[in-house]
Amino acid sequence: MSAAATTHRHANGIATLAWGDGPVAVVMLHGIGGGKAAWPAQGEALAQAGYRAVAWDMPGYGDSVLIDPYDFDGLAQALAPVLQAERDAGRRVVLLGHSMGGMVAQQACAATPALIDGMVLSGTSPAFGKGDGPWQREFIAARTAPLDAGKTMAQLAAGLVRTMVAPDADAQAVAFATAVMAAVPAPTYRAALAALVRFNQRDALPRIAVPVLALAGQHDTNAAPEVMQRMAQRIAGAEYRCLPDVGHLACMERPELFNDAVLDFLRRRFPLR
Repeated sequence: MSAAATTHRHANGIATLAWGDGPVAVVMLHGIGGGKAAWPAQGEALAQAGYRAVAWDMPGYGDSVLIDPYDFDGLAQALAPVLQAERDAGRRVVLLGHSMGGMVAQQACAATPALIDGMVLSGTSPAFGKGDGPWQREFIAARTAPLDAGKTMAQLAAGLVRTMVAPDADAQAVAFATAVMAAVPAPTYRAALAALVRFNQRDALPRIAVPVLALAGQHDTNAAPEVMQRMAQRIAGAEYRCLPDVGHLACMERPELFNDAVLDFLRRRFPLR
């Protein structure tokens, strides 16, 4: 954790970690194997560039309380006070959502559009899977099989993370991503998986009325570049960019490359003033 980072616990039990005090807040939403601990490289880079960065622990992750039912409506509702706090401080708000966090960003944009000025959607999609019950059950069963067999989240992460990064991913980056995922409580992981397979915001894409950057990874097999490009094409004025030599965990695999792309978008669409 950066020495400049500060922690906060909101009244609804959501924990955040923040860097900087700029006039534009970039609220960072992690994926299913993440947490606020996933973003130190982004938090520090954004603060150094004059922006404010805020990373949340999604409900049930890190220091945030679990919600029940665990669904995207509830996740967007849990996020709203975090966004409102930045609004109340006079800041513009840009969501930076990775994977499941990108889905939370889309849900929040539909539910609380007045709180959101822009979005960076990284390695995500507007819906998950084929929408039929059997397929969803098979996906969940495959992802939870190690836990069902008695393995720990650390053991699950050690196998799963390696399948999500680029073939030549840096070993230290893989170890970092694995450690972040290992810290996810197993019950939270199961609840998030059950929510993930029900996500669908395809119809809302044309209604998104804020600047958007769709950021893909060349070797991402979870949110393939062509899927993200099609998503961007359905959002008026959205930009699409594909980062070379990264997989699904671009922000942790090659943080400097990822940060450069995010900052390029921010400086053009949300310049500091």
